[in-house]
Amino acid sequence: MLGGLLLYPIYQLGLISFFEYTQAQVSGGEPTTFQGFGNYAELFGDPQFWQVLLATVLFAAACVVSTLAVGCALAVLLTRVRALPRLALMLAALGAWATPAVTGSTVWLFLFDPDFGPVNRMLGLGDHSWTYGRISAFFLVLLEVVWCSFPFVMVTVYAGIRAVPSEVLEAAALDGASQWRIWRSVLAPMLRPILVVVTIQSVIWDFKVFTQIYVMTNGGGIAGQNLVLNVYAYQQAFASSQYSLGSAIGVVMLLILLAVTLVYLRLLRRQGEEL
Repeated sequence: MLGGLLLYPIYQLGLISFFEYTQAQVSGGEPTTFQGFGNYAELFGDPQFWQVLLATVLFAAACVVSTLAVGCALAVLLTRVRALPRLALMLAALGAWATPAVTGSTVWLFLFDPDFGPVNRMLGLGDHSWTYGRISAFFLVLLEVVWCSFPFVMVTVYAGIRAVPSEVLEAAALDGASQWRIWRSVLAPMLRPILVVVTIQSVIWDFKVFTQIYVMTNGGGIAGQNLVLNVYAYQQAFASSQYSLGSAIGVVMLLILLAVTLVYLRLLRRQGEEL
């Protein structure tokens, strides 16, 4: 089952990336020809690819750090409030998590709309357009990504905190440790296996963000200033009918994510963590 769902599509993706596969080959007008690493050479020789790759890495890193910070902070907050506020926060967070990406992106666009959005009115920004500038557009997308991603981190970390023996936390509090010191010196080391899982999941999700960027920046922003690798691959494969080039971008993304995950796990194993 895993082979059919994962290995075969990856095999097909890699296979197409080594051939010339455009609309002419799809329609049967021209034969498919073997290109070897020609598509990768063309991709790596394109300056736009490196710009998009850098933007993707920086954007994904900002999303991961922000999501983990918000999720962990709210998980700790859940342990400090009463049952009714805890239930309300959990339901609100799960509602954000369950919202489809297209719907959430559309709502956030309305909130920051230069003409009708309430955010500009509250901040007194007039008709300021958040999607016009490159940094502000990325920031707006980051807010939406964090909003729909932090519930997973919050619920997972909260479950881990509840599994920590209360005697350990009480002993730390009796020793005079602050809440930040308890988190840094007691909870974080004990929750490290859980934090590994949520971090890797966040890296994978945020590195291949597509819907939020595509919807909120109208396909990548003005002159492609807000392109990330997933949107860039979509443009190459479907807008330009360069399916082989889009597949090559997909293979590069897969290798990058595998490398990041394996390096992270290896560093943890060197520290003696059991996963």
